[in-house]
Amino acid sequence: MERPNAWKDYSPEKVDELNEFAENYRQFISENKIEREICAASIEMAREAGYRDLAELVAAGEKLSAGDKVYASNHGKALLLVELGKKPLAEGLNILGAHIDSPRLDVKQNPLDEKNEIVTLDTHYYGGVKKYQWVTIPLAIHGVVCKKDGTTVPVTIGEAADDPVFCVSDLLIHLSKEQLTKTASDVIEGELLDVIVGNRPVTFDDEKKDKTPVKSAIVDLLASELGIEEEDLLSAELEVVPAGPARDLGLDRSMILGYGHDDSSCAYPSLVAQLECEAPEKTAVTILVDKEEIGSVGATGMTSRFFEDVMAEILALAGEEGQLALRRCLRNSRMLSSDVSAGFDPSYASVFEPKNSCYLGHGLTFNKYTGSRGKSGSNDADAEYVAEIRACMDGAGVHFQTAELGKVDAGGGGTIAYILAEYGMNVIDCGVPVLSMHAPWEVISKADVYEAYRGYKAFLKLA
Repeated sequence: MERPNAWKDYSPEKVDELNEFAENYRQFISENKIEREICAASIEMAREAGYRDLAELVAAGEKLSAGDKVYASNHGKALLLVELGKKPLAEGLNILGAHIDSPRLDVKQNPLDEKNEIVTLDTHYYGGVKKYQWVTIPLAIHGVVCKKDGTTVPVTIGEAADDPVFCVSDLLIHLSKEQLTKTASDVIEGELLDVIVGNRPVTFDDEKKDKTPVKSAIVDLLASELGIEEEDLLSAELEVVPAGPARDLGLDRSMILGYGHDDSSCAYPSLVAQLECEAPEKTAVTILVDKEEIGSVGATGMTSRFFEDVMAEILALAGEEGQLALRRCLRNSRMLSSDVSAGFDPSYASVFEPKNSCYLGHGLTFNKYTGSRGKSGSNDADAEYVAEIRACMDGAGVHFQTAELGKVDAGGGGTIAYILAEYGMNVIDCGVPVLSMHAPWEVISKADVYEAYRGYKAFLKLA
């Protein structure tokens, strides 16, 4: 059952609409590369669309009714958006769930080091990465430094045209005989992912000696440029990501090469679909969470109580208070776990099973199950729910396809789907096909991110 290429069905007007959406997406991921930035930008867009802060409504004791729009932020790194529908909350929600963290290098707490007059920041890679892909490319630093006096210093270095950038060095080919005998997983060790940040020493009078003159110069720059001391790095969250904007890819400009398609290519269309949803029958919900790339753990991951606690607050303000109402609400809900899938790559065809793979340009991808080794760790959507979703997509004219994550026993992966399924709700994975997933620069088709947006809008309208 071959699914047609979406491009073949587009009218000139549709192509214009697609290109406008894709350009907005390209700009969004270029300007917002880490979870804090994505969360803050999403809140700004939500407020412009009429969403109000749930914490303020709870404090004021305001009541909620159909049509009200609220948001709740979790430590500035996860976000829940809710538009109340006409039906009681106990009848369930239509939920879009995506993650806003991506693989990267995290700066260690005590990072500054000088060796032979080169200063580096020590890092610890975050999520599943091929370490060799992170060497010799331009890198930027994003995040925050929190000082003991309670102030927070935002950091973004390496994105502006006149900013410096950073890099991790690699061994020159002329001396790489031994290095090239290593396996890909070992050719660059984790402790070698040190980001170069300086080489110019401070100058002192002859009587004053400094064993780390370049590091001293960098510490002076931190003080003068950012107003922070070296010790403030103990309470910093600094993330090293590829520098520069996402770019159109291909002579036909049909694709986008960018950092963080996993999972911004699902998070952004989910966000826009939620903000454009008007007067839904069932309450429409979009949740953007952190920490998926390391198991959805922690206070800002999907396994936290944030989602459940916020929905309990909303039920109370809507006059449906109580544990039984909350349990009914969650059990009767439907969810699209909006996460990317592995697009078929002809250069590596041996790990794909062609008729159960997804292809760039063929639309939104549904994965009935993910997991590995006999579906281990997977949510496996009910056939009845898959049929309902098929009808929804076909009714809205959305181009979609189905896929597995590569050949059986070739590998595997997981999403947040199984976590929400624990409430008893129907959940299926669906998202955008990606080439070079988890690489610093990933590839998607503009058609697929556009069809994701259209599919998510259709899903939120389900009664």
